[in-house]
Amino acid sequence: MGEDIWGWCREHVVSRDRPVPLHEQLAQVLREKIESGELTARVPSILTLAQEYEVSHKTAQHALETLKAEGLIVSVRGLGYYVAQD
Repeated sequence: MGEDIWGWCREHVVSRDRPVPLHEQLAQVLREKIESGELTARVPSILTLAQEYEVSHKTAQHALETLKAEGLIVSVRGLGYYVAQD
């Protein structure tokens, strides 16, 4: 049917040229890394994500908060974000 708008995520790329908001793109990239087992413990910091994916700190934080709301990650005050354990 329609185009797979998330197919680009397999490349772990975030792009301003895509019709999906940057925070959603980044959340999807991280979601796929968690689901594949590539990311299993500590999630990269907001600063690291912002630099690596060339997005603002606010965008990186929004992506992490999205995953936290979904129950995929948890935050530990002063320590950062971690993949939620089942």
